[in-house]
Amino acid sequence: MLHLKDVSLGYKIPLRIAALVIVTAAMLASVLVYRNIESLRSDLSANASRIARVVADTLVEPLLHDDLWRAYEVITIPFRSTTGKAGELAAEYILVLDIQNKVYVSSKPARFPVLQPLDIGQPDIQRHLAVGSPPWPDELQIIDPPASQAIYLVTPIEADGVRIGTLLMSYSKQPFSTRLRELTRDALILTLLVLAALLPLGGYWGKHMAAPLLQLSEAMHNVGQHLPEPADLPLEESSDEIGQLAKSFKIMLAELKEKEQLQQQVITSDRLAALGRLTAGMAHEINNPLGGMLNAISTYKRHGEQDPLTLKTLSILERGLLQIKETVAALLVEAKAQTRPFDPNDVTDICTLLQTEIEKKKIEFTPEVELIDAAPISSTLVRQVIINLLLNAFHATHLHGHVHLHLYRNSDHLYIDVSNDGAHIPQEKVSYLFEPFTSLREGGSGLGLWVIYQIVQQLGGLITVQSEPDHTQFTIQLPLERHHE
Repeated sequence: MLHLKDVSLGYKIPLRIAALVIVTAAMLASVLVYRNIESLRSDLSANASRIARVVADTLVEPLLHDDLWRAYEVITIPFRSTTGKAGELAAEYILVLDIQNKVYVSSKPARFPVLQPLDIGQPDIQRHLAVGSPPWPDELQIIDPPASQAIYLVTPIEADGVRIGTLLMSYSKQPFSTRLRELTRDALILTLLVLAALLPLGGYWGKHMAAPLLQLSEAMHNVGQHLPEPADLPLEESSDEIGQLAKSFKIMLAELKEKEQLQQQVITSDRLAALGRLTAGMAHEINNPLGGMLNAISTYKRHGEQDPLTLKTLSILERGLLQIKETVAALLVEAKAQTRPFDPNDVTDICTLLQTEIEKKKIEFTPEVELIDAAPISSTLVRQVIINLLLNAFHATHLHGHVHLHLYRNSDHLYIDVSNDGAHIPQEKVSYLFEPFTSLREGGSGLGLWVIYQIVQQLGGLITVQSEPDHTQFTIQLPLERHHE
């Protein structure tokens, strides 16, 4: 069963606003109806009391002279003077009782015969007017029995302080019921009009208010195995609580992103270091028997029988073993003895060596060198890094593509940036990019980037890769050797 707490805020807030509007409109309508009914009741009481006093005073003389006809004319005057809308407040009937509570005269003689005991079908009124009841009230009294369909006004008729009769006026409650229905109908129509005007506005305002929360909820929901970039999240930042929460979430996401990148770098470094140790051990183990086999072939070729078929076979074996030796040598990247510092002339040499590759693919190659003097770092290793990076960039770039080399330094580091507009490297392959025998192109040995990584690690540097469609950039940061300065 779906509970309200499980409903989306996009619907919950408008629904609550709608409920608030409905409750407010219903309360206002109820108050208006109640006040109108009370106003009608107050008007009836005031009008009835005024008429009752006038009629009671006018009846004194007819009662003293026992003028029945005159008394009848007096009590029928109110019915002739209330017409139209004023008739709503007119008495249903008027009775004049003598001191024994018998009917002296009535506005409805057929219903209340003269000199007959009073019978109006209301026990409460009967008990109140019965002989032997508590003393008569000295002034007008309004009696409203809960179960009765009428309101009664009892007024004493006195002459010189002596009670000579009682005036009883009955007012029907029907006008109240009619007015209540009319007011309820009008209030309902007014409430519906108000709801028709406010509900769409409340719904729009509620959705607009819930939008930042929904965006934040969706952003949190999308945080899964891969963290999104904080700049890509359409979160509204403002000075209120929701805006501050969105800002804090972006900061938290940026920190998690940075932590994820650092963890990935540590994992990659540990994996590559382990691979380095493994390949170095394997290479040393292979080199020992490999050197012995090459020495045996060389000795046999110098001192053995010069059989052409044997020599041809030995030459094939020697070339194969030499190829294995070169592959193993590529895996065994070790820092050589210190050579001369790296200077701008080395870049000129590199460009000359790679000119054939540049012309082959008609590449637009733009070297940007911001080196004024020599940098205190091994030129041999730096040249090897730059050559391998540029060869990879040339191979990745399409015909007539662009490759850019940027060399610059500060007091502590030498920076090498190589970028191209070739094939995009998927993010899931970047972590395995520097492993041996991992190549992104057909026919590649997969050792070029491995060699670069090993040299950078041995020099205490850092290498990063940024790749997106039409732009891939390798950045290498190498610490300078201060003792050379």
